[in-house]
Amino acid sequence: MVLEVAGVSGEEESLYGLLVAYGQATPADLAQRAGLSHADAARILDSLTSKGLASHTDGTPRAYRATPPDVALLPRLKRSADALELARIEAARLVESYRDTIRRHDAGQLLEVITGAEALRQHLRQIQTSAQAEMLWFCKAQYVAMPSGSNAEEFEALARGVRYRVLYEKAFFDDEGAVDNVVAGVRAGEVARAVPNLPLRLAIADRSVAIFPLVAGGPHGSPEEPTTALVRDSNLLAALMALFERYWEDAVPLNVDDAGAIEGTDAVGQPDVLSPTDRKLLALLVAGVADKAIASQMGLSRRTVQRRIQSMMERAGAATRMQLAWQAARRGWL
Repeated sequence: MVLEVAGVSGEEESLYGLLVAYGQATPADLAQRAGLSHADAARILDSLTSKGLASHTDGTPRAYRATPPDVALLPRLKRSADALELARIEAARLVESYRDTIRRHDAGQLLEVITGAEALRQHLRQIQTSAQAEMLWFCKAQYVAMPSGSNAEEFEALARGVRYRVLYEKAFFDDEGAVDNVVAGVRAGEVARAVPNLPLRLAIADRSVAIFPLVAGGPHGSPEEPTTALVRDSNLLAALMALFERYWEDAVPLNVDDAGAIEGTDAVGQPDVLSPTDRKLLALLVAGVADKAIASQMGLSRRTVQRRIQSMMERAGAATRMQLAWQAARRGWL
């Protein structure tokens, strides 16, 4: 019953196959060849004709001929495929709706407690293997479950196009082998930044699932087996993603030079200040003074003013001058 998806029953498929093989046949011929009664063969042929799979002559007895398969079947199969795709989309929507309903009534669907280092390692590997788009990481010093350099799943995910954004706290680079492992990750495609300190360990996959500690571990935390949480789509997950983005915004980008050294770690924790010239220029810009007037007041060329503004925008990670003004206020540049 291969053609059932095209709306052709098993008995219709068998008789249509005979018509295709023999070219033309009467109901009596087909009844004999298919082992059917004359009445059953005539009924099936009438059904094939109504579906456009066969046609008949006007003489007596009627002779039936199969409609070419590319004419008769391919349009039906395409309609069936389109209908199946719509059904798949609707089924996926219903599944997601069902999961949302379950999550609202069962907290266990939102948050799962993971106990022990081995279980934590397995979950970290699993979410990376399943990731399709992006992984976000907070990497603190002194590993709890996954030693630096043991995360082979990251390189496999990077190779298949998953984006990694990783934040390292400065003390992380004091761990043995940490620098070499970060260099390998950056060279494989990881986007890395550094901050003086991170509030917790965290991994987020595809903005849909996160793993973070319920009890602090490491050298200054609980000496017991780590107790972590796996949280799915919820307000808590949204808060964790916002926390990541907030730290990412202020972090220092890390780059690897030709010699294999990491550039950027020296700037972590350094005061974020502007030169007196840039501070005065920025104050005039925020006050709404035009570039030409700023250049005149400060004795600079207009091109120099624009270049300095662009440099400050890049430093602040601002795409527009309005964003630069907001970042300047938040960073204490004014």
